[in-house]
Amino acid sequence: MTDIVAETVRLVLRTIDEGDAALQHRLLNTPAVMARLGGVKELHEIEAKHAKGMALYAREGFSFLFMIEKATGEMVGHCGIKRVDNPLAPNPGDHEIGWLVREDRWRRGYAEEAMRAVLDWAFTRVGAPHVVALTSKANVGSWKLMEKLGMVRREDLDFEDPAFPPQDNPTIQYWLTRQQWESAQ
Repeated sequence: MTDIVAETVRLVLRTIDEGDAALQHRLLNTPAVMARLGGVKELHEIEAKHAKGMALYAREGFSFLFMIEKATGEMVGHCGIKRVDNPLAPNPGDHEIGWLVREDRWRRGYAEEAMRAVLDWAFTRVGAPHVVALTSKANVGSWKLMEKLGMVRREDLDFEDPAFPPQDNPTIQYWLTRQQWESAQ
């Protein structure tokens, strides 16, 4: 059974359920959407990520969520909070936020709308002291949204990740503290 974590004007953000991997595989797992995220994934990889996310939600009360478009009831994206779990990152365990949006819903403002709700969730209900977001310099849309959300580039947190091609290295990080977020409200 899914929980509704947040609602925005156009979206419902709900927890991921057992049967959702096939839906994500079909709607979000495209070459364009996954271009800067390590490429298209096999269904079993998505199932493993979902299992990890559901366990995180049960244990800590946060994870990644599906973005459901209110007007259609369709899943249009994936967003949420997890722990930095890359062993090469200099800040393991930090609260990491992230998102991706279905290609046919790009440029509608869904990522920003969802991430503003995720930041509210992170700082008010989860109690995160700060959040980070990871991307690459080549993923311009991603880091521009991070800046729009008030996040600040932290070059001291950059790291090389051999799982990604040279054009997506180094992994760069943006940072936002609860105090910075509160000041902007």
